[in-house]
Amino acid sequence: MRQHRGRRAVVPSLIAALSLVVAGCTSSGDDPEPEATATPTAPAEPTAEPIEWEDCNELVRPLLEGQPGSERPLDFECGSVNVPISYDAPDSDRLPLVMLRAVHGAQTDRIGSLVVNPGGPGASGLDAAIALALTMPENVLQRFDLVGFDPRGVGSTESAIDCIPAELKDRIVAAEPQPTTAEQLDEAFALADEVAEGCAERYESPEALGAFNTVDTARDMDLIRQALGDEQLTYLGYSYGTTLGSTYAELFPDRVRALVLDAAVDPDGDPRADAEASAAAFEAGFDAFAQNCTSLIAGCPLGPDPRLFVEDLLLQASEAPIPSAQPDETRLATPGVVQLAVQAALYDTGSWPQLSQALAAARLGDSAGLFSLADSYSGRLADGEYTNLLDANVAINCADTDETYEADEVRALAAEWDATYPLFGAGAAVSLYTCTPWEAERTPLPERDAEGSAPILVVGTEGDPVTPLPGAVELAEDLASGVLLTWQGQGHTAYPKTPCVTDAVNQYLIDLVPPMDGLTCPA
Repeated sequence: MRQHRGRRAVVPSLIAALSLVVAGCTSSGDDPEPEATATPTAPAEPTAEPIEWEDCNELVRPLLEGQPGSERPLDFECGSVNVPISYDAPDSDRLPLVMLRAVHGAQTDRIGSLVVNPGGPGASGLDAAIALALTMPENVLQRFDLVGFDPRGVGSTESAIDCIPAELKDRIVAAEPQPTTAEQLDEAFALADEVAEGCAERYESPEALGAFNTVDTARDMDLIRQALGDEQLTYLGYSYGTTLGSTYAELFPDRVRALVLDAAVDPDGDPRADAEASAAAFEAGFDAFAQNCTSLIAGCPLGPDPRLFVEDLLLQASEAPIPSAQPDETRLATPGVVQLAVQAALYDTGSWPQLSQALAAARLGDSAGLFSLADSYSGRLADGEYTNLLDANVAINCADTDETYEADEVRALAAEWDATYPLFGAGAAVSLYTCTPWEAERTPLPERDAEGSAPILVVGTEGDPVTPLPGAVELAEDLASGVLLTWQGQGHTAYPKTPCVTDAVNQYLIDLVPPMDGLTCPA
């Protein structure tokens, strides 16, 4: 039932410490649970108070030790914005959204705030702001405050959605990744049913669970813009963050200053089309990884056929789950852990060497490297607890669509896609069932042309294994002011990985001069 749409990779060591930052940023007072959701038309116009920022360098700085970029002159501040739980009743109870701001010590000629979202849905914007403060071009940081926020339902605050226990998440990770037999499919459906039932019991009403949706988060972003004191929004969104950004542009086209939408999710694909495209893209991403490995001068640790190596390892893990040499680790790596580690590493070419070494070590009986990759992807912490990434991912994805797929249809697709996409097809098909038992009010995403908006820059990568390039092409075409920038590289997201893309995005953010529509940057 894995259903990540994709998210930008962040600094791994920061994930485990994120709860400390959130705890330090949370404002006082009770955090009410959502009671109602909104419709995607006629957004209300509540107001936001200016943010009362507090110094949180003592919380953040220890997390940066040893990280590239940690020597930058950065100040970190924490705050929060209260947003309506329901935009149908904007004067009712409010929900606190935790925020983090990074300010460069050499800032001059400040333009305003650059709000960021790393995707998921469910990934933390606080985490993203910290990581990007270390990696973004300094000439951008010198013109903008970098601002991250945890969207409604996301993060470690009391108001974040929390309805899937750690024990159940462990079972989801360990489950058969490519269920094809009747028994395996029944087990997969039962896990999805268990998640849906537990979350429905936790939140008691469909309205409460349905409040975690993208349309209302886009409205929250406009209150954030207002609270920051910016007349218009400057925004950088990755992966699912492109869905959030384009939804904002649709609701508030006249309030767009500049939006960079990197690794765009296809705005026109239905869940079935998206799932199949994802399976195909991950297969292509694995092939690129395998080709790279076998071309290494030192030789590929996986031998001449990495795909066959992984298939054999999956069989090995199925017959005898693989132990870890990590001290105090009692888990055994099942095929689910093997495949999740592969998926995690395909997001970023920088993780390819780690993946090949982890797979080779697992073949010899040590799964520690596989667990490191899989845990970073699923949000599992060192103490065995999890971030709420999976809870938020399922809740937001399911709130954003009213389409469901019954078990018989999924069974047929699993068999069909398993033959076409042998590593990722059946799992992609089964993910379609996730929202079928989900008991929540739905707020489907609107069509997005953002008529009247300033130019919006859409960035796509030819070898993106998570959000395939056609999605960026479609989004740029749908947006009335969309400008497409393509990188001929590999991995998920493009900015700021290559000088051509980086220069184009920087000029757009700072000077509001987008590149020529259709510009292609070499790998």
